[in-house]
Amino acid sequence: MFIKIIFSYLLGFLRISVEGYYIERFINICKNRKITIWNLKRNSNISLLLNVRINEFKDVCKIAKKTGSKLKIKNKKGLPFLLHRYKKRKIFLILLLLVVILIGLSSVFVWNVDISVEDNEELVNIREDLESAGLKTGILKSKINTKEIINKIRLEREDVAWMGIELKGTNAIVRVVKTDEKPEIIDDDEYCNIVSNKSGVITKISAQEGTANVKVGDTIKEGDVLINGWMEGKFTGIRYVHAKGEIEAKVWYTKSKKVPYTFTETQDTGNEENKYGIKFGNFEINFSKKYSKFEIYDTIETENKIRLFSDFYLPISIIKTTYKEKKEAQKTYTVEEAKNIGIKELEEELDKEIENKDNIVNKNINTYEQVDGVEVYVTYEVLENIGTNEKIVF
Repeated sequence: MFIKIIFSYLLGFLRISVEGYYIERFINICKNRKITIWNLKRNSNISLLLNVRINEFKDVCKIAKKTGSKLKIKNKKGLPFLLHRYKKRKIFLILLLLVVILIGLSSVFVWNVDISVEDNEELVNIREDLESAGLKTGILKSKINTKEIINKIRLEREDVAWMGIELKGTNAIVRVVKTDEKPEIIDDDEYCNIVSNKSGVITKISAQEGTANVKVGDTIKEGDVLINGWMEGKFTGIRYVHAKGEIEAKVWYTKSKKVPYTFTETQDTGNEENKYGIKFGNFEINFSKKYSKFEIYDTIETENKIRLFSDFYLPISIIKTTYKEKKEAQKTYTVEEAKNIGIKELEEELDKEIENKDNIVNKNINTYEQVDGVEVYVTYEVLENIGTNEKIVF
């Protein structure tokens, strides 16, 4: 049925109304004689709208006469009527034909590469790496070897755990799963020390395997051995082990910044200016001069690729350039305002670095007034479990 309807569009069809008291009988006779009718819509008990092919219209008229129904043509649709309507517009027909040919030719190329990373994670330069591997806009689909591209990417990048490439229409859909970064794990049967991964002061140490190399109150720096991977007995001598234990230390996080009393602040005025252009592959045509009437502004450029269907992109893009006007204003802080702003910004930065806020045991703030601003220092004192395994090399 669907194929018949498609042919009906190519050959032409009529939208007709049927009125009479025997509409059900009219429909049944049409179906029995295998006449293609579709898109039926009842207006009332005695009125019906439907589509019928041109070459079957005479048979439909006979059935209407037989059932005592009245027919009326509402619309004429399809390619024959379209060609008849524009038969004097040769240029239009030629352009239409060229567009159809271009669309057909463009279907053998890839015009969009859609990259999707699991959990919306970021993979730096993944698009550039795909282009180097052979997947880029404008390439023939027949020249794309998806397995070869995937193997190249996975060999070159350690942060890609899995990749899949699917070609749909003129769209290449790339799905990527990022590798989870895991610390190096040393097997329990390998000898190792526990070394410090941060600087601080030891507050607690418990060596379960191995020999403690520091004690509570010792100041340590990054790389110092905390628990040695060996044990010494009176009768057994030195025996190497896989060091295990818990080490807690007091660690300091410090940040600083200078807050000037007077500075220039840039603000939005709310005024915008939009300019448009069209892009064919790498060739761009601007409909107006590409500069703004504003003195100070931000530029935002967006590219919208034209597509006929969900995965059928064309090598044509609409470029929209938005200029947002800005204005500069001088702003002055008092000494207290400058201090409070600096403290607040530094605390926000430190809070992002420290995972467990409950482990913060002390907060130290120092400010130094100068001629042109205030120097602010904020230090957090935090209790943390430290230490990482390091293999013993003989």
